Amino acid sequence: MKYLVVGAGGTGGSIGAYMAREGMDVTIIARGEHLKAMRDKGLKVIRPNDEFVAGPVKAFNMDEYNETPDVIFVCVKGYSIDEIIPFLTRVSGKHTIIIPILNIFSTGRYLADKIPGVLVTDGCIYVAAQIDHPGCIRMNGDILRVVFGVRDKADYRSELEIVAEDLKHCGIDGVLSDNITRDALVKFSYVSAAGACGLYYNVAAGDIKKPGECRDCFVNLVKEVEQLGTAMGIKFEEDLAERNLKILNDLADDTTTSMQRDVYADRKSEIDGLIYEVVRLGKQYGISLPEYEKIANEMKARNLV
Repeated sequence: MKYLVVGAGGTGGSIGAYMAREGMDVTIIARGEHLKAMRDKGLKVIRPNDEFVAGPVKAFNMDEYNETPDVIFVCVKGYSIDEIIPFLTRVSGKHTIIIPILNIFSTGRYLADKIPGVLVTDGCIYVAAQIDHPGCIRMNGDILRVVFGVRDKADYRSELEIVAEDLKHCGIDGVLSDNITRDALVKFSYVSAAGACGLYYNVAAGDIKKPGECRDCFVNLVKEVEQLGTAMGIKFEEDLAERNLKILNDLADDTTTSMQRDVYADRKSEIDGLIYEVVRLGKQYGISLPEYEKIANEMKARNLV
């Protein structure tokens, strides 16, 4: 299988590095100094207890890449989706499988409408990682799990099983989901709640772990996403608040979400898809989400859009 990873931040960089380390046929799309460093020295990954360098790695910018991959992992920020659609359209063949690995819920459905004739699944990732410096990814926890699957069982292909096995071979927990809409919303319930709570109180994971106001806010946000999912007809198989607290407790205390880091650096962020969209969906499904509404109002008062 020929793999392409579009985006080399914490998400795409982690996937690309793990696959390259095991000798998989993987190419990473990056840009700027990060791209140059990967080409010159490989891609370094610093983990809580060790580190490794994957190299050499195949890395290009979008203009340079001219192959047709079997599988494309889309690992850009939600606000960059529209600008990469022409590239995805150009490099995809009729047998290509596109797997979006984004924080924003239902990105796959959006891409499928924009790129007809190509199988676009949905997916999500569990990882706490970011670019430490050009050519280097820092992981703040041991978890690295990619969950993906088709929304309609009629779209199933046996190649999806191969993708899951290839990920596992590389040390990534690859999970082919039988209900990706549910599983993607489960992941969303963590990253959205953690980012919203972290921004509202200006705190990292360590403060949210402690019993008190921050933790209560986080739990309430998760419960509101669970309520939203129920309104959508999704049946959850576990207590999402309990599940997400376990994930939180496994992270380093200084861990923040990518949305927080982007806001603090005065960069464009995914705040629309991770906070404001939840409020819009609540109105669409006729349910009240007071914790999200409170935080959305505060973010707008801070002129964060």
